[in-house]
Amino acid sequence: MVVLRIRNVHKRKCVLIFCFSVAVVITYRYLGMPRGGQRISRKIGLSANSSQFTMEGKPFRILGGSIHYFRVPRAYWRDRLMKMKACGINTLTTYVPWSLHQPQRGVFNFHTQLDLEAYINLAAELGLWVILRPGPYISSELDLGGLPSWLLQDGDMRVRTTYPGFTEAVNIFFDKLIPKVVPLQFKKGGPIIAVQVENEYGSFAKDDTYMPFIKEALQSRGISELLLTSDNHNTLKSGGVDGVMRSLKLQKINQRDILDLNIIQPNRPAMVMDYWTGWYDMWGDLHHILAPEDVVSTVREILRRGMSINLYMFHGGSSFGFISGGLAEPSYKALVPSYDYDAPLSEAGEYTQKYHLLRDLFSQFNRGEGFPDLPVLQHKEAYEPAIMYQHLSLWDALSFTEGPFKSDMPLNMENLPMNNKNGQSHGYTLYETTITSGGVLTSGDNVKDRALVFVNKSYIGLFKRRNLELAVPDGKGQRTLSLLVENCGRVHQGRNLDKQRKGLVGDILLNNIPLREFTIYSLEMKPNFIYKFVDFKRTIHFVLQNNSLESNVFALVFTRLLGKCFLKLPVSLLFSWASSLYMAIPVIHLLNCQVGIKVLCLSTGSTWDATGPLDPSRLSTSPVHFSTGVSTRSLCSRSKKVTTRSVLRTRQILAWQLTFSDSHHLLYFLYAVCLLLF
Repeated sequence: MVVLRIRNVHKRKCVLIFCFSVAVVITYRYLGMPRGGQRISRKIGLSANSSQFTMEGKPFRILGGSIHYFRVPRAYWRDRLMKMKACGINTLTTYVPWSLHQPQRGVFNFHTQLDLEAYINLAAELGLWVILRPGPYISSELDLGGLPSWLLQDGDMRVRTTYPGFTEAVNIFFDKLIPKVVPLQFKKGGPIIAVQVENEYGSFAKDDTYMPFIKEALQSRGISELLLTSDNHNTLKSGGVDGVMRSLKLQKINQRDILDLNIIQPNRPAMVMDYWTGWYDMWGDLHHILAPEDVVSTVREILRRGMSINLYMFHGGSSFGFISGGLAEPSYKALVPSYDYDAPLSEAGEYTQKYHLLRDLFSQFNRGEGFPDLPVLQHKEAYEPAIMYQHLSLWDALSFTEGPFKSDMPLNMENLPMNNKNGQSHGYTLYETTITSGGVLTSGDNVKDRALVFVNKSYIGLFKRRNLELAVPDGKGQRTLSLLVENCGRVHQGRNLDKQRKGLVGDILLNNIPLREFTIYSLEMKPNFIYKFVDFKRTIHFVLQNNSLESNVFALVFTRLLGKCFLKLPVSLLFSWASSLYMAIPVIHLLNCQVGIKVLCLSTGSTWDATGPLDPSRLSTSPVHFSTGVSTRSLCSRSKKVTTRSVLRTRQILAWQLTFSDSHHLLYFLYAVCLLLF
């Protein structure tokens, strides 16, 4: 009888636990919303009625801000979104870069830095709604507007149309992307309240059937939330599609645009999908920064008229590596990697005057709900000078390249037989051929975008768009003519996206005779290419992680000299872009003490001060800072003696950290220990 009673008690407990679990799931699924808001049903979602947005039938105003996950180190996602929430923003908007998620045909990356699902779920956790902008074309000052360069292998390609080669590629990409975000829609318990159909198609508008195709591609795969388009004032109509709400972009302050907003879409809810908080001449000089007072004045007027708004950018971040595009008009110019855009939250994640003014303004429209406290700014330190111990010349590096490739005529980057026949996306390409005389070398504007020219490895001049001729000195016998061509970025917008092939795109003439019989080397500057430079005999070891986002390289650099261990600045020894320093997230601090080499800290986005105790609570919140040339002796002299007990404590903390890190961090740790001990 006792046994039976115990079993019955257990049965009752199991039933209660099961019922409670079901109740939790139902509550989250049907009644949930981002934290901090009231419970609502999940049946209707965001709608556009005669004069305003409604959420489940109740008035709703979108106070949006753009932060792109691919322009912010993943270690800082939470920090940036928390600061957005504290400003009064209720909706996050983000583009989805096709070129990064599908770098090659059949190859997809939705991991680590490109984990879109994790980013959206984080927004929901912090109480933010999401407007998703999946493209496939997104512009966003990215190379080719976010379209993958391998599309241009097709000589007849017509992007952003219903050309079969393009629609087939879009369908394959959407087959991978859309199922990941469908469960994250509002009606399914997620934070996505709206999805944008393409981007600024009114300025392109080459195919009347294209926008209906994209709309159907989204809906047929399960997108059921509100659809919208986004275009400039003068292209708003031509970029629209039946059954999809239209929204306006405001790139500069224009009082007439503000006054006409209610006329643009009569009897429709007006929304400024992208109000630019700053404006740059993107090739480097800042000419049109919007004053904080002007920005706030414009936003106040938009809100006063009952409209919704999205601030572009709220936090810009950086276009790391080679992902920046170019401008086509009035003449070609490459875009700078900074994507700060004078945003309310600076490129480094700091508060600006615009931020505080906007926070005060939004507090007037929050219906009495308080804002979270401002997150504390993270500690910063300046990088110390990096010391260059070794270098590798261009000519010595050629043995590490993929190829070489032989071709009678010049081949553009996209058509090089590399990367599983997907061509070269970015970087540099070296074209070499043999000449027997000097004379006039003519590019015919077939160099995209600039080329350093060498004869027998001696520099003789530069080809660029306004410099189309060079004098080749006379010489005896056969000589090697080399052209190192740099892709400075494909234009991100305009009606000539189909013509953005790079490298040598046509004949190069010497004394009016086309050069032939080329040997071609690809220097794409991907991490797997850089990794080939490792020289174990010289005890310089590089561990590189490729996230298909080339500047988001996770690098560990070790130098072991005479029994001492130094921590060196990563990445800068190998990459030319200074912005990549921001991306060297995982850091290993090494000590070579009497008891041997000990790894003291491995964490993402954090660091440890050797003069103080290791605090596990800082591992996910502290910023990264580096020191150069710090030897074991100097570390030990500034800190107390490293004991076996302290090492054991450190190992426990390290194990704790690895438990919460990605698996590749554990592999890096084991690899580093093997290198340094053996």
